[in-house]
Amino acid sequence: MNGSSLYSDPVFGVCVTFAAYAAALLVRRRVPRLHPLITAPVLVYALLQLGRIDYTDYKVGGDMVAFFLGPATVALAIPLYKQAMRLKPVLPSLLLGALVGSALGLAVNALCVIALGGTEELLRSSLPKSVTAAVSVELSRWLGGSPEFTAALTVMTGLFGSVAGPVLLRLAGVHDRVAASIAIGAAAHGIGSAKLLADSQEEGGVSGFSMAACAVFTPVLLLPFHWFIL
Repeated sequence: MNGSSLYSDPVFGVCVTFAAYAAALLVRRRVPRLHPLITAPVLVYALLQLGRIDYTDYKVGGDMVAFFLGPATVALAIPLYKQAMRLKPVLPSLLLGALVGSALGLAVNALCVIALGGTEELLRSSLPKSVTAAVSVELSRWLGGSPEFTAALTVMTGLFGSVAGPVLLRLAGVHDRVAASIAIGAAAHGIGSAKLLADSQEEGGVSGFSMAACAVFTPVLLLPFHWFIL
């Protein structure tokens, strides 16, 4: 098997992705503040550049890994189910918080791109970045944006929200755990929810619910943006 056919084999992309993430976890043991989702893409990029490997070859296997993003996102419903009875009394607040979070996310994304003179393609690609990647990529495709760029923006948004979100919420005077979890789920989607889940089943469940609700609200709220802005 020559190099070209090896690189285009789906197994290559899958192995590279897993190996990069495993290496990123080892790096995090020494540098706890360095998130694996920052380190792993850098390692993959470095390998592709050093090996002069075409991204489309790697993407054949990388897409197989990305396929499981949807099931992994759905799996966040498990902690929500475990906490369902405890969260039932605050269900209206959860829904309202997710709705407001979705609306603000779209509005802020649009205002930032327009105020900074961004292109229409950038606007179409960045509008859905605050919702989970399994949804944002499809919304970007529907809007006529770049799904790949949207995926990158979505991951960056989740990383920033999971790392800086709790600190910013405390500085803003938000100390209620449920309210903070709703905000993290609405703004930092799966990455933020996974981080909260590692600390608390309840907070992870609330954040997962907020993320799921935003995945429903955002496509509906995108319709007026599509009509009046794009």
